[in-house]
Amino acid sequence: MIQLGDREAPVFDAGADWDVAQAALLDAQLSDGLPMVVPTAARMAAMLGGRDPALSYGMMPPLFGEMTAEAIAWCCVAAGCVPAEFPVVLEAAIAVLEPEFNLLGIQTTTGTPTAAALVHGERAIAALGMNAATNCLGPGNRANACIGRALRLVLTNVGGARPEIGSMATMGQPAKYGMAFAEGSHPLAPPLHARRGLPAAEGAVTVIGLSGTIEVLPESGAETPEAVLRPALAAMAGAREASSGGRHRDLGEQFLLLPPEMADVILKGGWDLRAAQEFLLRESGEAWPIARAAEDIHIIITGGAGVKMTCLVPWGGGTFCVTRRLPGL
Repeated sequence: MIQLGDREAPVFDAGADWDVAQAALLDAQLSDGLPMVVPTAARMAAMLGGRDPALSYGMMPPLFGEMTAEAIAWCCVAAGCVPAEFPVVLEAAIAVLEPEFNLLGIQTTTGTPTAAALVHGERAIAALGMNAATNCLGPGNRANACIGRALRLVLTNVGGARPEIGSMATMGQPAKYGMAFAEGSHPLAPPLHARRGLPAAEGAVTVIGLSGTIEVLPESGAETPEAVLRPALAAMAGAREASSGGRHRDLGEQFLLLPPEMADVILKGGWDLRAAQEFLLRESGEAWPIARAAEDIHIIITGGAGVKMTCLVPWGGGTFCVTRRLPGL
């Protein structure tokens, strides 16, 4: 047994019966409802990779379970991660503890938010085998799926955000099973971690307080930067209004995922990243702009062929993304 938040989590013998192990994990309320990789001593040792199991990285709300190396490793094993993915989950879990992320609010609200992980750095993404192309937010890539699921298991099991215990979400959302994806590359914009002062060649992970996604299409023709960006602005403003409850909330940030084709249109129109950010902020109006500042409108190039964009809706209760380096990646 290891300590996992407010309860003990089993570590099984190598020959443990799969069905018995699944039932035990469900009974202990350690499962997300999907089948889990059975945590065994050998799998735990491989995931820890020589790290001190008792090393603590902080206390995670809402129940303030201790975020030890072995607790994170257990969640990584159960989610299906390979050892190379442990540092991504670890750094993402450390990042959500930063005050500006507002994890206590995200974990306990009756709203829908969760923590999504965005991985940066071409070398790191290639080494991890993550998907930054077609269907990057969807199923089919093991690394994306398992990293996102492992982070969610940490939030649930270490933080204690279980339904009707730490989490009071009225409905929740599918991303609460886990969400991780990778940033692509395009000359329109440096990767997000480089914009935030980290070396572009190194790997990094950003955690986002995500309430949901909105599919956005460009205006007919999609021939100008304005035609690409105006519908995205409408989606951002609409989501902000819909989640306000009639109140003007504090200004926050926005995330727009652009496929390469739409990034090409903006670039060919003579605009750079800053011009696109300033357009979105300026056109949102002075009365209630969509973000705190132009640089808080994070335009991320990712995805495959096609013109459809995605707005990541930030939690209206107040959250800012946090970025951390991935040592060795």
